[in-house]
Amino acid sequence: MYLLKKIIFILSILSYFNGYCQLKITGIIIDSDNNIKLPSVKITNVKTETTVTSNQKGYFQLTESGTYSFKKVGYISKLVSLKMGSNYVIQLNLNPNQINEVVIFGNHIPKKLKKSTASISIISSKEIEYSNNLNPVSILNKTPGVFMQTGALSTNRITIRGIGSRNLYGTSKIRAYFKDIPLTNGSGETNIEDFELGAISRLEIIKGAVSSTFGAGLGGTINLIPKQGVFNKQAINNEFLLGSFGLVKSLTSLNLSSKFNSYKMVYSNTHSDGYRENNKYNRQTFTLSSSHFFKKKDELVFLTSFVNLKAFIPSSINKTNFVNNPKSAAFTWKEAMGFEDSKRGVLGLSWHHQFNTNIKQVTSIFTSFRKSYEPRPFNILSETTLAIGIRSRLVGNGKLFDKTINWTAGGELFRDTLKSETFENLYEEYPPNTGSIKGNQLSNFKEKRNYYNMFFETNYDILDKTTLSIGINLNKTSYTLKDRFPIEENNPDQSGTFKFKTIMSPKFGISQSLFKNTNAFTSISHGFSPISLNETLLPDGQINTNLNPETGWNFEVGSRGTAFDNKLQFSISIYRLNIKNLLVARRTSEDQFIGVNAGKTQHDGIEVALNSPLISKKNFKINCSTNLTLNNYKFKEFIDGENDFSGNNLTGVPSKVFNAIIDINSNSGIYGNLNFQYVGKIPITDSNTLYSNSYNLTNCKIGFKKNLNKSLKMNIFIGLNNIFDTHYASQILINATSFNDSAPRYYYPGNPVNYYSGINFNYTF
Repeated sequence: MYLLKKIIFILSILSYFNGYCQLKITGIIIDSDNNIKLPSVKITNVKTETTVTSNQKGYFQLTESGTYSFKKVGYISKLVSLKMGSNYVIQLNLNPNQINEVVIFGNHIPKKLKKSTASISIISSKEIEYSNNLNPVSILNKTPGVFMQTGALSTNRITIRGIGSRNLYGTSKIRAYFKDIPLTNGSGETNIEDFELGAISRLEIIKGAVSSTFGAGLGGTINLIPKQGVFNKQAINNEFLLGSFGLVKSLTSLNLSSKFNSYKMVYSNTHSDGYRENNKYNRQTFTLSSSHFFKKKDELVFLTSFVNLKAFIPSSINKTNFVNNPKSAAFTWKEAMGFEDSKRGVLGLSWHHQFNTNIKQVTSIFTSFRKSYEPRPFNILSETTLAIGIRSRLVGNGKLFDKTINWTAGGELFRDTLKSETFENLYEEYPPNTGSIKGNQLSNFKEKRNYYNMFFETNYDILDKTTLSIGINLNKTSYTLKDRFPIEENNPDQSGTFKFKTIMSPKFGISQSLFKNTNAFTSISHGFSPISLNETLLPDGQINTNLNPETGWNFEVGSRGTAFDNKLQFSISIYRLNIKNLLVARRTSEDQFIGVNAGKTQHDGIEVALNSPLISKKNFKINCSTNLTLNNYKFKEFIDGENDFSGNNLTGVPSKVFNAIIDINSNSGIYGNLNFQYVGKIPITDSNTLYSNSYNLTNCKIGFKKNLNKSLKMNIFIGLNNIFDTHYASQILINATSFNDSAPRYYYPGNPVNYYSGINFNYTF
């Protein structure tokens, strides 16, 4: 009897606590783009005006049902109706006009952008929406220090602070990640332009060799943050777009989510006939991102993206055709009907686990593939790449001598295998308009490319207003080449192994709070760029083991913050990047290059960005932003064969870039923007005997949004690019060599004035 009474008593106590717990509202507040948990969010009951604040891990607890406002500086306020006994995931969207206050994750240690010791730029979802979402060139070129050249939708080159300018085709020496999945292959080459911009919520660009946690690349890192599903919401979005040069694009996105599970799927289909000859473009993409919260300690993130692309290649043209017939394709590329046919995909799974209030672990496993077939006039290239890897880190915080310390430590292991074959292109032996015809095999290689990064970085508040940042990265890279082509007199065996020495790249930085809303920073950091295996091959087929990777030290001071009662947001950076072992691609034939360490470069620059609301009324807002990039990049020491180019300007980078952007928003649904850009002249040859002309571009977009009913929203827009029909070179092929007595082909003509228009419907169910 006594035992029975005791059991009843215990059950009643448990029942009481269970009922008490159910009379609560609990939840977590996160950044809608990258699921960073947001601390110190003010949560106010609209009716009673009582306010609580989320803790340092973004968690909150309430005791009364009602409508609550969630406010945090740097984010757009949000109203949410909450019910007792329920758990919630609340997502806040970034406020583009308060970027400095936004929490970033550039080094895996959450902090406000203005307190960073690195130069970081954020491109928000609003900026992506207001641009022409066919190609990232229009948004990247609004970012100080970043310059993207585009010869066609599939032909691009990105440089950051001059790094990557000497790469003839594509982007190299700049690292890129799709969330935690590397987009940079084992040879240091990066391709981001084929990703669907409509599936990207924002980009974080870390400029210079300052990121220990992302491989310490000389140029920096571009992080693509995919759109996340909105929790507890079901919606479908359809967009249809038409434009100049036969442009047709459709985009469909689907949001399926519950309280703790979200799915975001995006499919797009893009076709363009192109401005130039042999310029057709077809691309289909599919992106899936999902997040799953399990209680308070665990989160799973699944991410996959697939791209199917076929793009014809007009290539570069000589000056005569550039001036008189810019629509023309290079003659041989037109006759061969050269194109790129590729399929690529990435797949990743991340597990986030909170051990306790001080330590969190994030582990990601990933794989990617690329299969391409590219007929060129000189041969036909067939390649298949398969990559696998794992990336894991610990993120922690605590106290050291009663001062806050935040840290992260981890590693990344990456391996990719490339199978590459070339064949004769027999197009000249067939009637015109036949296109490329595969002939005999010319080469057959298999490359295995491996690297690992180990990293550690910490931020320590040595004083109340002073933060010290210290980081280190260890990298080991190796290549193995197997020549599977039959050995002949003119085809020596090129098999071999190339291993770099372990490279250690340290970083030191200090952030100092000057005033309430202004911080200054300074940093010293080391970085490197790996050599591709192709660059190590000598003409006799042997591997040149005497080559060294490019390495450099970055010195930088800057400031960011707000002034005039938060009416002006600003950032300024002054830097010097010294690089040694400059790697030069010396051309030995139309499709053969060898790498040579030829000297040193010095990259001096100033980057300034200003943002200010000109008019900020309740029903109408006009925002103005400007940025300026001034470069003085020099060959400090550059001897290539018998030529001494020391003291000349670095090839392939404009000396000045200026942007001015005006954004308009109104409660009536009308929105728009106007963008003016000036690009200075670009050195085309190392001798500096030839420069491209400077040019101005003006683009605009205007739209109208309207809620047709509670569930259906409409968005109509029209855009105009190159309004004043400027004739300019949108990409330069530096140091082009003439073959068969033809003039060098330096120029990719930019598109003349062109338009696009579209309509978007969003239905919530």
